[in-house]
Amino acid sequence: MDRRSFLNNLSVAATAAIGSATTMVGKADALEQAMSDELDRRVVTPFACNIGADRGEGGSDRRPFLMGDDPRLPAMPARPTLIDFYKYRFAPAQHVLQSARLAMNNGSDEKVIMACLLHDISVMSLIRTDHGYWCAQMVRPYVSEEIAWAIEKHQALRFFPDASLGYEYPEAYIRYFGADYKPEPYIRAEYERARKHKWYLTSRLITINDLYSFEPDVFVEVEEFTDVIGRNFRQPKEGLGFDGSPTAHMWRSIIWPNNFL
Repeated sequence: MDRRSFLNNLSVAATAAIGSATTMVGKADALEQAMSDELDRRVVTPFACNIGADRGEGGSDRRPFLMGDDPRLPAMPARPTLIDFYKYRFAPAQHVLQSARLAMNNGSDEKVIMACLLHDISVMSLIRTDHGYWCAQMVRPYVSEEIAWAIEKHQALRFFPDASLGYEYPEAYIRYFGADYKPEPYIRAEYERARKHKWYLTSRLITINDLYSFEPDVFVEVEEFTDVIGRNFRQPKEGLGFDGSPTAHMWRSIIWPNNFL
């Protein structure tokens, strides 16, 4: 086969592959639209997901807006536990589950394992921006102050290496943000304060056990941490979201993420 024929065949194959992939994406979009069309309520994603974008609330659609259970999501128990959130709202939660298992395999204290288990839950369920602060606020009524502090401060510590503990700036962040990225001044200030704090090591161990590339062939079940959760997380008898804590509304927002109000 000459070079021209080879390149022609390669072009045909690539075009076919792209067409197949486009078709699959189109089918997935169509399925999602069909599921939405079957609802008897209009679904509008949260404002934070649409700043600067057309929210699509106008037009000829006069159905009532969704309030309450979204039939596209698994139903939550009446008194949801932390484990229920991992199963029905945080899933897939392999990042934090693998991080917690790594901390456990490294012989870390249970407070570190618990912190690893919780450190990114807002990313998976609520909001990415300043996620360390959001995660800490969500769990502060239910964990020790040391765990909550460590989760909050990992937001800043992850951007700064600590050679004495073997922590380097993540290569993944160079891919994500570019080699010239510099954290905002408030992040550096938080780092400077945290590194002098008595609980610095607890927070630093979150970053050390944080996994920046997942193991796709490894699957961790949340039940592996049932005992750790039982000893380190104060589960309210009313259920998360219904106990009147200062952050109950955050858990309710995860239960009903597409409520209009």
